[in-house]
Amino acid sequence: MKISVSSYSFGNLLYSGEMTQLDCISKAKEIGFDAIEFVDILAPEGVSVEEYAKALSEECKRLEMPVSSFTFGADFLKGSGGNIHQEIERVKKMVDLAEILGAKLIRHDATTGDGRSFDSILPMIAYACREVTIYAATKGIKTTVENHGYFCQDSDRVEKLYNAVSHENFGLLADMGNFLCADEAPDKAFGRIAPYVFYAHAKDFHVKSAMLPNPGEGFFQSRSGNYLRGAIIGHGDVPIVHCIRALKRANYDGYIAIEFEGMEDTLTGITIGCKNLKRYIEEA
Repeated sequence: MKISVSSYSFGNLLYSGEMTQLDCISKAKEIGFDAIEFVDILAPEGVSVEEYAKALSEECKRLEMPVSSFTFGADFLKGSGGNIHQEIERVKKMVDLAEILGAKLIRHDATTGDGRSFDSILPMIAYACREVTIYAATKGIKTTVENHGYFCQDSDRVEKLYNAVSHENFGLLADMGNFLCADEAPDKAFGRIAPYVFYAHAKDFHVKSAMLPNPGEGFFQSRSGNYLRGAIIGHGDVPIVHCIRALKRANYDGYIAIEFEGMEDTLTGITIGCKNLKRYIEEA
């Protein structure tokens, strides 16, 4: 397994203007990562997203930092004005952007739901995911959906989606922390979906029961009301090593990318997380 870092992890520095996505590449290399994942293309004013994607690709090649994934949002039920066909076409254009970026794998969402049950909308989102992955396959790009967004988040739901799409180019992005947002034990969830994983996120959370008083700023709530706060990899309550072992048992040998959401200093949190994740992979 190799270690990547999501540009999302640098969010505080990106949105304050202290760093750009171009800066993230060299910083990730300096910290010790093997690759970098980009979340959206944050082109500066006056530069098109296509031009900036090309610039990011060239910088990655110069520094010998592969693009492990290109991540962006989608909602096949509510996106593009609720027109599923228009949303499919929009996502295909993002696949074109991934090609410019040099990414061989993308993550798009499926839906955050519209009030109907998951099983009732499954055929629609599976159709959309399949259309996208068929298109992406012509460009040598694999597609994934992540356990993300509260609705399409439980392990049984993403497993159903994987089986419904039923295409060799489509798999799952398994996030170690995100199952907690749906109040599911990450170790149990990883044991279930590991065979379908194309890509993984390492994310840690501090967890407090909904039975306790609201801990205040920095925490958000899970689907049933438990309190979660981003943590440095290894400092929180997510069973990172157990999840890695589940991936190894399924013979996964791809990237694990850190998504850091903690309140600690950004670079400190990412650096400690990188060291811990490397050690955990070696020891698992």
